[in-house]
Amino acid sequence: MTLSPQDALVYFMVITAAADQAMTDEELSRISALVDRLPIFENYNMSRLSNVADDCIALMHSSSDLDRVLDVMLAVLPERLEDTAYALAVEIAAVDLDLKQEELRWLEMIRDRLRIDRLVTAAIERAARARLRRA
Repeated sequence: MTLSPQDALVYFMVITAAADQAMTDEELSRISALVDRLPIFENYNMSRLSNVADDCIALMHSSSDLDRVLDVMLAVLPERLEDTAYALAVEIAAVDLDLKQEELRWLEMIRDRLRIDRLVTAAIERAARARLRRA
């Protein structure tokens, strides 16, 4: 299957949700909601979401090297969407406001591979905390 840039963005979210070995209903719901409402996905076929997520999980299981999976995703992701990819990954990691070590490591891997300024990644992380904070 050939990935589109939007599929790669879905992969970023799915891998982030699966990083701690437990994809929660809240994470899956957030992925669906983001795909449904964000402008980057406005022409994306929502009926593909489940299949794309399943393909992502299959790729993760078939490859013992997460860097190779990341290579597949980055190969189709335009540089202008790299901050979007990171923002979506952070959004999914922070959805339960309890980041596990595996999620933090995955976010670190993404940061190391993307061409995003460190101040921008810090701003994305800070914005997610502010947006998702509960009373």
